[in-house]
Amino acid sequence: MKIKAGYLYHIKDEFFDKVNDNGLLLNHEKGKTRPTYFIIKDGDILWFIPLSSKIQKYKNIYNNKIRKYGRCDSILIEKVFDEDSAILIQNAFPTLEKYIDHVHTRNGKPALVPITLQEKIYKKFIRLLELKERGIDLFFTDIDKIKEKMLNEIE
Repeated sequence: MKIKAGYLYHIKDEFFDKVNDNGLLLNHEKGKTRPTYFIIKDGDILWFIPLSSKIQKYKNIYNNKIRKYGRCDSILIEKVFDEDSAILIQNAFPTLEKYIDHVHTRNGKPALVPITLQEKIYKKFIRLLELKERGIDLFFTDIDKIKEKMLNEIE
């Protein structure tokens, strides 16, 4: 399978078994492969950013952060394919191509996120990485530990 940035994918259960990080979202819900992940390529590392349909839950969190801090870099609420989605940058994690289960499809074709939304997601993701470098870690998973595991698998 050719992996392309900007598309949506699903991940194998094997990844969750290997990594064993409590900060990761559950991979299955009600018998379906959930969540869907937006992907950012970084060399051999793929960053997965989950999308959630639990809009009200994440709108409340988003609005609380706006009230408290004047901004929210960890969650985006945007339309993805005509439906509201919560894009959970705070739940991003690194993985490898071998852990991708399949591409998410829409109308029988691979689901590509519009370029303008890709840019927003990327900008927020980079912002969270920069904050982490300065000692403000807004990621729910231990991205350093997971990335180290993934890089060890490459070697």
